[in-house]
Amino acid sequence: MKIDLMNLRTKTKPQASKGLIFNVQKFSLDDGPGIRTVIFFKGCPLRCKWCANPESQLFHPELMYDENQQQKTTVGKYWTVTELMKVIMQDQPFYEESGGGVTFSGGEVLLQASFAIQLAQAIKNAGLNLACETTGYANSRVFQEFMKYIDFMYYDCKQWNSIIHKKGTGGGNELILKNLQIALDAGINLHIRIPIIPGFNYTNNDAYEFGKLFQKMGIKEVELLPFHQFGLKKYQDLNREYKMKNVTQLHADDLVKYQQILENAGIKVLINSW
Repeated sequence: MKIDLMNLRTKTKPQASKGLIFNVQKFSLDDGPGIRTVIFFKGCPLRCKWCANPESQLFHPELMYDENQQQKTTVGKYWTVTELMKVIMQDQPFYEESGGGVTFSGGEVLLQASFAIQLAQAIKNAGLNLACETTGYANSRVFQEFMKYIDFMYYDCKQWNSIIHKKGTGGGNELILKNLQIALDAGINLHIRIPIIPGFNYTNNDAYEFGKLFQKMGIKEVELLPFHQFGLKKYQDLNREYKMKNVTQLHADDLVKYQQILENAGIKVLINSW
């Protein structure tokens, strides 16, 4: 029997009229061009062992310890499109001045596709730039509809091998690569990223295989994201096990060989130096 991973990990059906959001971050400079407001959608169909936002995974409000308030607080609130647009439009002058706009992040925005599309339509009707971050793990028909509203897309490509991908994230990579090719063929402004994770995709062979995959798909540029431990405390605050807690962080210097292998395959490589 085939199990629907996305439905399996959703306690309640996503509602088109409201979206479950766990954070609205204003004046962001790291999630697309210019000054941006980032909308963090709660809920993700994958379970990446290294996830830096574990509070984003479950599709329901949950309690998390808040160090500032010295008590547990609820993470996740239902918003209407109107409520979010009111917050978004407060910073319209900053978007216009800086060439910024709005970014959808998560979690996985397409777990709440109906609401995300409604909000995207409102944002585009307001004349704002819209970016998103996505795993690409979504129904392809829905993905195609959603990307019509996107000006800029961050797209994670975590593993070239589907079996290994499933071991590390809970899902295979076939759908992710299919949607990536759809976006490439449509000419979407893409920024493709590989989170480099020890024990998952951090070997020279992984770099060679990614190079072959990208050549086949026509991908010319990629960003490498070195593994970090920024999310460690969040697991503690959620009282949740973190399987990567004893794994050593990576830095830009650790990815030089990886970079060279990809560049030898004709791929331009950026390395994020956190």
